Amino acid sequence: MDYIVEHGPNVLWAILIYVVGSWLVKKVINGLRKVMQKSKYDESLQRFLLNLISWLLKIVLIILVVSRLGVDITMFAAIFAAAGLAVGLALQGSLSNFAGGVLIAIFKPYRIGDLVETQGILGVVKDIDIFTTKMVTPQNKLAIVPNGPIANGNIINYTIEGKMRVDIVVGVAYEEEIKKAKEVLMGVLTSNPKVLQEPAPSVNVLELAESSVNFAVRPFCKPEDYWEVYFATQEGCKIALDAAGIEIPYPHSVEIHKRG
Repeated sequence: MDYIVEHGPNVLWAILIYVVGSWLVKKVINGLRKVMQKSKYDESLQRFLLNLISWLLKIVLIILVVSRLGVDITMFAAIFAAAGLAVGLALQGSLSNFAGGVLIAIFKPYRIGDLVETQGILGVVKDIDIFTTKMVTPQNKLAIVPNGPIANGNIINYTIEGKMRVDIVVGVAYEEEIKKAKEVLMGVLTSNPKVLQEPAPSVNVLELAESSVNFAVRPFCKPEDYWEVYFATQEGCKIALDAAGIEIPYPHSVEIHKRG
């Protein structure tokens, strides 16, 4: 009876703190989940953050309950501090990648489906995880890039503006008329339905090379049509110039081989 009289109130208070605290933790987590969903946070990041916050709140709740029971929490604090330091040192790289993932989720330099170039890799973003970004390269390879270097490095997003410029160089012989060659090359661009009319495609003299007059052929297209327009333009220019009787000179090394 003496023990119950002495410690009973503390036990009841501890039980009450646990019940009310558990209810508050659920309310806080549900509220944060709704806020993140409205803010359109990445789903994987939502789960990670909610789990992390939930565990932190539960640890605080357990410390409060144990403290109410009269247990010295100094030892617990020392253990948590040592464990936190050890985990932090062991997971420095992972924490950096996690921080990078948070920055990507907040500032959204790219989204799933965007064509992106970063860390020397060009590809379409397939998934944005907590620690890594998954990209599919033009060779259909899956590239998994850590978020830390991405967030701290250069990012080129080809999709965000909705259009890309295709750069192609086409050379014609010096004997050919420049105006006629430009008209033929421009006809190739304007006849391709994948080439955007705004911004307008262009054909201009790029340089007077050793054995040819080189034209900069520059159509604009949607990012998803880039390679189709690139290859179609290369092929179309050759066919159109041949049909118009405009000579395309061989490279110097090929000419030497042919003469030899």
